Amino acid sequence: MEEDKEAQNRKELNQSAEELSIDDFKKAYGENFSSAVNIDTWRIGENLAELYPIIEKELISAKQDEAKTHQAFREKIFPRIKEKALVPHAGLNNDLYQDNSLIKKVHHGFLFNGSVLACGSTSAIYDTVPISITQIGICLVNYQGQHGSYSHRLFRRDLRFKSEDPIKEAINLIERRKGDEVAGDKRGKLSTLAIRGIKTYAERAILLEKKGDANWLLGAGSPAPYELMTGFWASRKEMKDKSIGLMQKMVLDHQKFVYIQNSIRNPQLWTFGNALRPYEYLVIDTIEDDLIRMVDQGGTRGEFRKSYEQFAKQVGSKIVRGVYKVSNLSSPQIFYCHIDHIKVAALIAMADSVLQLHKGSPMLLDLADNLCQTAFGKSDFVASIEQAYAKAETLARITPKS
Repeated sequence: MEEDKEAQNRKELNQSAEELSIDDFKKAYGENFSSAVNIDTWRIGENLAELYPIIEKELISAKQDEAKTHQAFREKIFPRIKEKALVPHAGLNNDLYQDNSLIKKVHHGFLFNGSVLACGSTSAIYDTVPISITQIGICLVNYQGQHGSYSHRLFRRDLRFKSEDPIKEAINLIERRKGDEVAGDKRGKLSTLAIRGIKTYAERAILLEKKGDANWLLGAGSPAPYELMTGFWASRKEMKDKSIGLMQKMVLDHQKFVYIQNSIRNPQLWTFGNALRPYEYLVIDTIEDDLIRMVDQGGTRGEFRKSYEQFAKQVGSKIVRGVYKVSNLSSPQIFYCHIDHIKVAALIAMADSVLQLHKGSPMLLDLADNLCQTAFGKSDFVASIEQAYAKAETLARITPKS
């Protein structure tokens, strides 16, 4: 859950702050801590003519340091990854860099003939006192056209007036919501987490069940996401079995999948990826240890915990993690695939990303997301609800009171 991640991040940040010294601050920022907190050294306003040369100087220096770091990674870190050989093709790979004709082969052999199917999703919420309506949309698409769109709507009604005293019930509702606000809107957060979990599950379930003749599945995020390892999905046996069963089916049975994640939120992999040249990819390791840590931090107990631990070892050892880059203009991308299909998975992800060098991520995923926004966009969703509201208001006025 996102709240658990934030709490863990705060805890780690506090621990890091305790471990840092004043000397560490100076090494990082090139300025004494005492100078930074001395307001006499602060500028009054800002003169842009003076600001730009300062920024330019810092950026040039930063890029020079970055270039040195990249060279060190390529000369020392990448060979170590290859030597450890934790997974097949470990270390630096430059198939596309050495042979650009591979791009055309992958385009025509996998992408443009419809063999790769991508999934996009969106969600929208219309929240009022009498009712809260959530819409979740999932779209599948390949380069031969739309492969299907699916939607589900959830209706939450707090104000139902089932008791004999509707005034008292309304007052209780107001008090409950007031309490939610004081507690950080816990109930609202739970709803958000539940919806996120449903959407995450539906993305993968629909992609698997409705894939048709597509051999390769392309998705955003991870094949074993945090949302399906903790929280609601780990709270009941039925939910646990569904989430584990779905991920096992994706990873162990189907195997031919590629999941893409932007590296910006992962500083270590972002650093690895930035050291790559265009059309290179780095195969690093499996995510087994990450899934085990996820279970440790997820709060599950007893048999539930054992089930997820077994899953983490069985399935996590089959999911390989790597990073690639197709352009110096874009950020590197993390990719996840099955251990037996690393090379093809990486080439599919990169060949599709070549179609939009400015972003450096697969175009098919963007097409799926754009299709979802068109089919299940919030503006149309809200407009249809407001039209229904108007009709309901009219009916409420003309309906005689009992």
